[in-house]
Amino acid sequence: MGFSTIDYIVLLVYLAGITVFGMQFRKSHKSVKDYFVGARNTHWFVICVSIVATETSTLTLIGVPALAYGRFARPEQGGTLTYLQVLIGYVVGRFIIARLFLPPYFRGELLTAYALLEQRFGSATRHVAASLFLVMRALAEGVRVFAASLVLSAVLATSFPGIPHLWLWSIALVGVLTLIYTFEGGIAAVIWTDLIQFVIYIGGSLLAAYELVHLTPGGWRGILETASAAGKLQLLSFSTDLTVPFTFWAGVIGGTFLTNASHGTDQLLVQRLLTCRNLRDSQKAIITSGFIVLLQFVLFLGIGIMLFAYYQSVPPPAITTNDEIFPRFIVTTLPHGVSGLVIAAIFAAAMSNLSGSLNSLASTTVIDFYQPLAGNVPDRQLLTLSRWCTAAWGIVLILIAVVARGWGSVFTAGLTVASIVYGPMLGAFVLGVLTTRANATGVTAGMIVSAASMLIIWWTTKLAWTWYVLVGSVICWTVGYVVSLATDATRQPVQT
Repeated sequence: MGFSTIDYIVLLVYLAGITVFGMQFRKSHKSVKDYFVGARNTHWFVICVSIVATETSTLTLIGVPALAYGRFARPEQGGTLTYLQVLIGYVVGRFIIARLFLPPYFRGELLTAYALLEQRFGSATRHVAASLFLVMRALAEGVRVFAASLVLSAVLATSFPGIPHLWLWSIALVGVLTLIYTFEGGIAAVIWTDLIQFVIYIGGSLLAAYELVHLTPGGWRGILETASAAGKLQLLSFSTDLTVPFTFWAGVIGGTFLTNASHGTDQLLVQRLLTCRNLRDSQKAIITSGFIVLLQFVLFLGIGIMLFAYYQSVPPPAITTNDEIFPRFIVTTLPHGVSGLVIAAIFAAAMSNLSGSLNSLASTTVIDFYQPLAGNVPDRQLLTLSRWCTAAWGIVLILIAVVARGWGSVFTAGLTVASIVYGPMLGAFVLGVLTTRANATGVTAGMIVSAASMLIIWWTTKLAWTWYVLVGSVICWTVGYVVSLATDATRQPVQT
């Protein structure tokens, strides 16, 4: 059907509305604490939804359906429901975070995750961990911004086929609009726009699923029959092959470690938890978010299988990668108005994740690096610096997104980049929270050796990315503990 005038109106109203709404929170900032963690009076369920929206990027909304839609050599690589095994680990990991990491965070009234490492090991360790976060989050978020550009390119190509480099203009538009309201509104804008964007992208996804059921011959029964005949309904695999990512063992064990790192040590998500009123609220927020994410992945994988069934009855569109299949379906097949709403839903996920990343990158830069080095800086000056630091990171992410065009599947690339760095970070936090003998020298050595080892493993082996965090954290913990013993650790741990 193509993207019509009404679809463009729906999309533009969303983009303009969410930007203006986010900018309204500027007047609530009186200090840098307000800008990065807010007044800590937001209801825990709003924080819960913000966590879900933040981890649900465009990678999820276009990458997960593409994963289920495609055909792979083995079901453990994709093309089935086997990714849901990883979601088991996602849920288990959140219970561990609630018990292990959140109490120390709230006891210290911290503004960033890495301040906890400074309490335990000193400023040098904090700076190493924060540096790893900055590199990882910038690279991973660059991939996500590029994923959003695929969507806008698919939209604009139907109306302006002669314009060159549409993907580049798409990157700039998504990045600049998100930067505007994050620059102005801080964490409060991020959280409340997350809530709106969650409602929009879930509603849009449900609309797309509804249309797919009605467009596919035989409806829901026809979809199930086609998917079953193609082997796409397989859920479990107990294979012990470490080179495929979606097995029961990689899902439960690897998913648990991945979640402990992403939600327990990554400032992007820890920052959400630190905005809760108290420890109990943060624990409810993190645990509840796991079950909502599980339901989301059922929906997104289901859309991928529906797309597969639908395109068995009609000619599929010309695409260069499977990542383009869902955006193309939206633009070329959905009714006018609905198409615009679903594209707006995908942008909602993109902007939600990007805004959170900008704020967390700025908070780590200012709180973990600039403030300790600059000493006693007036709060108003620090607040101004925080805003401009947000702007600087916005430009960096846009540039990384341009480079990310050649990195392959957006879903796999994003998770792989994050997983390489998450292992060293998780190992450092576990050393700080669970051991009495670890010291700064040992932890710093552990993180450096672990990060280098993970780059070598990524470059030279076929180990599945779902195992990266486990391997990286074990290397960090082992090296850190041994070096600490050799240097006679004496510092006491944070009590839990």
